[in-house]
Amino acid sequence: MKASTFQTLIVGLLCLAVAGLSGGLYNQYQRMTELQSTNTQYRQTLDTLQRDADALKDAQEKLQYALKDLKQMVDTGGQQANTLAPMLDQWAQEIQELRDGLAARATETDMTALRVRLEHVEQQLLDLKTQPSPPPPTSSANKPKKTARLKPVPVSPPFSVLGVESRGGERFLAVAPHDSRSLMDVRLLHSGEQLGAWNLKVLEPNSAIFAVVAHPDQTVHLP
Repeated sequence: MKASTFQTLIVGLLCLAVAGLSGGLYNQYQRMTELQSTNTQYRQTLDTLQRDADALKDAQEKLQYALKDLKQMVDTGGQQANTLAPMLDQWAQEIQELRDGLAARATETDMTALRVRLEHVEQQLLDLKTQPSPPPPTSSANKPKKTARLKPVPVSPPFSVLGVESRGGERFLAVAPHDSRSLMDVRLLHSGEQLGAWNLKVLEPNSAIFAVVAHPDQTVHLP
């Protein structure tokens, strides 16, 4: 065999070996890439399951606190059944939504345990909802009787009302003592002026309203 032919054969074998190794390395690289992608998907799935588990734990804790508060409210009689009904319906709806959301992810064992606990909670809520509301404490026999309001007795003024006079565009009430026969005893009262215990508050077209000490307001009709 010639030297050149032998060298060509050696080079060909080396090329085949390199090509085989390159193909093997490429296959190994693709396999590693697939494994890394699968590992990433597994991690994402685990993260999703962890978040769902944390959400379930938080929901269970909130439900426990809500049930504790509800028990205290029922024990102390702070709420009646008609007030609790909307809250119970809302909690039952949230429990059902939580069950539907976790049904696709939870295992059969976890789902069975969760279903038992939820059914127990729903039964407790149903028992609370179906409890009869206490009768109203009011009674017609116990209601205090309203005392009749006494109508104020009008008080006669210690003077006689003579009429109304206008001075400078303002109205004045003319009054005089009952036994007076002299014009010197006539007095003109403006709104806010007082005669004895009688203070003229308002001078209306047909009457005068006085504030009287120790008495309600008195209305005196004009002659």
